[in-house]
Amino acid sequence: MPLHAPAPAILVLEDGRTFHGEAYGAPGETFGEAVFNTGMTGYQETLTDPSYHRQVVVMTAPHIGNTGVNDDDPESRRIWVAGYVVRDPARVPSSWRSVRSLDDELVEQGVVGISGVDTRALTRHLRERGAMRVGISSTETDPAALLERVRASGEMAGAELASEVSTTEAYVVPAHGEKRFTVAALDLGIKTMTPHRMAERGVEVHVLPATASLDDVLAVEPDGLFYSNGPGDPAATTHQVEVLQGALAQDVPYFGICFGNQLFGRALGFGTYKLTYGHRGINQPVMDRTTGKVEVTAHNHGFAVDAPLTGATTTAYGEATVSHVCLNDDVVEGLELRDAGGALKAFSVQYHPEAAAGPHDAAYLFDRFVDLMVSRRSQGDLLNHRTGA
Repeated sequence: MPLHAPAPAILVLEDGRTFHGEAYGAPGETFGEAVFNTGMTGYQETLTDPSYHRQVVVMTAPHIGNTGVNDDDPESRRIWVAGYVVRDPARVPSSWRSVRSLDDELVEQGVVGISGVDTRALTRHLRERGAMRVGISSTETDPAALLERVRASGEMAGAELASEVSTTEAYVVPAHGEKRFTVAALDLGIKTMTPHRMAERGVEVHVLPATASLDDVLAVEPDGLFYSNGPGDPAATTHQVEVLQGALAQDVPYFGICFGNQLFGRALGFGTYKLTYGHRGINQPVMDRTTGKVEVTAHNHGFAVDAPLTGATTTAYGEATVSHVCLNDDVVEGLELRDAGGALKAFSVQYHPEAAAGPHDAAYLFDRFVDLMVSRRSQGDLLNHRTGA
C-alpha cells in the first residue's frame, strides 16, 4: 500500500460537469465514453470484458476492490477499460483467492482511474444526460484545459472496434468429453467463459478472428456459427454482417450474443441505434417471449436493434420476430429467425448467457443452440436419405 497520500485527480465530462477526487491506478490521463455498471460484484470480469474497449467505467457499487485480483477470473488477456471510476476503493483486499490488489493491477496494466468521486451523482448525471465523452487526469489541474481535450477525443458512434480486440490467430477450444458438434465462433471481443460453456456441452469451438471470411467459416465445416459480444457501433461493422448473411443463405444454424445480436439484426435488414445510457450490469430483467419466463441477466451494451416488438418481419432468410424484451424499457433483447414451416433457423440475445460474473438464468440458451444444431442435422440426414445422398 502507498505510504503517501494519493495525488489529486479530476474527471471532466464533455458537457463541462467536473468531479474532483484522488488518483487511482496508474497516474496520467485518459479519455473515453463514460458509462456506468450496476453490478454489485464481478469487477475483475468487467475490467477484462473487451466490450468495454474505449469506455471509462463508473462503478455504482460504492466499495470496489474488496476481494483483490486473482489469475482465474479474467475474461480476456488484459484489462480493456479506458478508465475506471470508483467511490471507495478497498484499502486492503481480503480473499483467499487474491494474489494482488486491484490498485496494483491497474497500475501494472497502465489503467488510469479516479477514486473518492460521488459516483451516485455522476451516475444520475449520465442517466439524465446520456453516456458522453469524459477525461480523467492526475496530471492536469485545469478543468477547462482537460475539457478541450475531451471534446477533441473520439466518439463511440461510428467506431469500428471489434478488429481491435479480436484474436489475430484462430484457435480451438476442445469439447469436454465426447465431441458432438463443431462451431465456428467469430471473436468480436469474446469472453473466455463463452466457448467454455459450449465445450461443456460437447461442442468443439473454433474461435476465428473478426476479419474471418465466409470461406474461413465454412472451412471449419461447422454445425453452427456463433457471434460473440464486442465493442463499437454495429452500423460501422459491415464485413461481419456480410459474412453472416452468407451463412444464413446457406442455412448454417446461428447463435449470437450482445454485439452478435446487433449484427444479426442488421443482417436481417433492421437498423440499430445508440441507447441514451445503455444497459451495463448483472441485474437486468428480460422476458423470453418463447417461454414466458423472466430472467435476470448480465448486460453490457450501448446500442440496440430497432425491430418491431409485435408481429413477424419477412426477410430474405425467413420470418424474423423479437424473442426477448427488456422489462425496464422495452428494448429488443433477442431475435429469432424461422423458415416457412416455422422451424427455428437462427437466434440471438442482447446479453451474456455465460454470466461471468452474473446470474445463470440464461444458461439454457447454450442448450437451445445445441438443440438447434441437433434439429438441423436431423433435417439434413432426412433430406440426404430421401435423395439417396
